[in-house]
Amino acid sequence: ACSDCVLLRGIFKLGKKSHDVLLTRSRLVWTPIIPETPTGDNAHIRIHKTVLVSSQDVFAVKVKRRRAAGQQTGGAFLGLALFYCRRTGRRLEEDTLHLHNSSSEHTHRWYSTLKEQLQEFSSRPRCLKVFINPCSHKKEAVHIYREHVAPLFRMADIRTDITVTERKGHALSVMKECKLDEYDGGGQSEPGCSGEDLVQAYFCQLGWLSPWVVCVGGDGSVAEMCHAMVLRAQLDADSPEKPVKTVLPLGIIPAAGAIHIVFMGFGITHTAAMHIVLGHLQRVDMCSFSSFGQLVRFGFSAMFGFGAQSLARAEKKRWMPSPRRREYALVKTLARLRPEDCQISFLPANKSSRNLSERQVLAEGAESWTTNQGLYLSISVMSMPCLSPVVPHGLAPNTRLANGSASLIAVGNTSRSEFIKHLKRYSSSGGQFNFPFVETHDVSAVKIQLQSLASWPEEESEEEESKTSPIIQSEASTFLWNIDGELVEMANEVLISRVHPSLISLYGEEKEEFMAK
Repeated sequence: ACSDCVLLRGIFKLGKKSHDVLLTRSRLVWTPIIPETPTGDNAHIRIHKTVLVSSQDVFAVKVKRRRAAGQQTGGAFLGLALFYCRRTGRRLEEDTLHLHNSSSEHTHRWYSTLKEQLQEFSSRPRCLKVFINPCSHKKEAVHIYREHVAPLFRMADIRTDITVTERKGHALSVMKECKLDEYDGGGQSEPGCSGEDLVQAYFCQLGWLSPWVVCVGGDGSVAEMCHAMVLRAQLDADSPEKPVKTVLPLGIIPAAGAIHIVFMGFGITHTAAMHIVLGHLQRVDMCSFSSFGQLVRFGFSAMFGFGAQSLARAEKKRWMPSPRRREYALVKTLARLRPEDCQISFLPANKSSRNLSERQVLAEGAESWTTNQGLYLSISVMSMPCLSPVVPHGLAPNTRLANGSASLIAVGNTSRSEFIKHLKRYSSSGGQFNFPFVETHDVSAVKIQLQSLASWPEEESEEEESKTSPIIQSEASTFLWNIDGELVEMANEVLISRVHPSLISLYGEEKEEFMAK
């Protein structure tokens, strides 16, 4: 159908002035009606510009009526209220267009046509299953959802079914326990019934209004739900060994501090909700993290060394306020950080990589792995940039959400002062990789084998070590990883990460720059 073909044309008042309003399949356009002068000379009249709203930015239309106090139904027609999204920088904000016309026939015709248009956006959810982590953001997640998100969903006529999680892993268990193969429509699915239709029907049978899922929480909640969504897709496809692209899209509402995936483009609370309402879908790469053939979890980032040790110390001080806890962990980890003897093997995603150390190439089947051996203070594998207010350009600024690769960032052994210089550049204009002890590679897979681990003497003070001497090595037997902001303790010394392109579908839009609040 022609996107610019006129569906309706009519006269409405916007404010106190009459306007000529046109509705096409792609937009709504209104222009002020300028009365002619008695002489017919309009040359001196200022020309009013035509204003328009794209149809894809409209998310609700309501009939306006004049009602007396306490009157619930009926009332004289006043016209229409059109709710749409406008962009302010990186933010999405709702706005309302009031179209006044007292004709019931005129109003109903426009209302019906606009509602039909809204129904044509198939990526927009009609109903949602919402998981809320009540412990997120100082235990205010439920309040944040009810006050800032639920009203927007109601305005867009989206029904919701809410589960307030009771423990860590609750949402994961709900997703995994749903056995789709138990529902087959009496043994056979109906002819022409797609896999997505079957999923929809099954979830409705369970009492869920829809398989479209929303997570309200922080890094841990988001990571758990994304992991659960991929496991759900594997279960639906009867593919326990091979990752399967998710059919169900996931919406993310941040209800904690600066969670990395939100600041990549899925928005702070209101903007994130608008992405869901408008059906902005973005395919996103994920990694599988495994050890000796056993899946650890699906996720977006894994950190060993500094990133894991600082998180471990922060977790021991959960009673502290969040900013103070992070500062404490940072200082203590810098004071006691030790390098780890590691062998890092990777499959390059492309031929460009920087600061290569001496290496050899190993052949494993049809895959050629590049291998480095050495002492490392920090190793990170990230399939997303990991933006935050503290790190405006991201921990892995050269990575995108759906480019089929991850960033491997390996920081070799160096002095504490040089390592601190490296860290400080994350919060400034960049250049954090412009050090001889830092390696960066675009990879499709990474294998990290730990040869030995550093001990963390509890009574050691910062002053006992020189700030400019290389950080020395000792031995221990703990295998701690920071995977998507969650502390994971592994019994094995080998971690394999593989990138799976476009594995999950999220509501949002990827942005090149940090989303300003």
